[in-house]
Amino acid sequence: MALLGQHALHQLRLFFIALQFFTRIPIPGWVGFDPAWLHHASRYFPAVGWVVGAVAASTYAIASLWWPAAVAILMSMVASILLTGAFHEDGFADVCDGFGGGMTPARVLEIMKDSRVGAYGAIGMCLMLLSKFIVLVSLPTVLVIPALLLAHPLSRLFSCSLIWLLSYAKQEGKAKPLAQKMTSNEFGIACLTVLLPAGAILFWQPLMTDRLLPAMVLMLLASFWLARVFFKKIGGYTGDCLGAVQQLSELAFYLGVLARVVSTSP
Repeated sequence: MALLGQHALHQLRLFFIALQFFTRIPIPGWVGFDPAWLHHASRYFPAVGWVVGAVAASTYAIASLWWPAAVAILMSMVASILLTGAFHEDGFADVCDGFGGGMTPARVLEIMKDSRVGAYGAIGMCLMLLSKFIVLVSLPTVLVIPALLLAHPLSRLFSCSLIWLLSYAKQEGKAKPLAQKMTSNEFGIACLTVLLPAGAILFWQPLMTDRLLPAMVLMLLASFWLARVFFKKIGGYTGDCLGAVQQLSELAFYLGVLARVVSTSP
């Protein structure tokens, strides 16, 4: 029992380390810190997505009591960006700059390392945010909350798949602590943190069930395409690549849900 309790406490510590790394949420002081924990905290990246999704969905639910759906969705997006410090949006913008302007692997990595945002990054980030807003506004209001709750953890799970399947592409960077490949057991834990709560949400909102397949297919296609581009161009992933997969697969989820809604409408 003592060993089981220690193991559970260690897993809780790993979750808090992931929460601190991927969001601006402060963690309790008793958690402590060990650099080695960061290598294993990525298994709870999708669990952090549940926190972000819950904040986004709650913000939308509360704001929609006072304002139109479009305003509530905008507030929801602002809340999630503030919560994560635009961590993933910044990564997506850097990937747009790097892969848009870099002709060689070294140049791509050099551009992504630059803290300045170029034309490709600015345009890409604006289009990404605008696309998410338009698609969410187009969804039936009954599906917005479950879509927000599911898209954030699922998109982070697809982001985790890069750590599981690919190698880290450079010697330093903001994702260097996560540069060790994720084991299959760790990826299995990441999957469980998504699948179990997702089942409860689908039970609560069964209208989402038949829309989940097209959403998942689009997420898979988007993530596979990005992973292939990353592997061919730089031989692996970086922290910015993880952010790009998260952003594009999140949008892909919303598009899949909307596509199913449109195809079934009279």
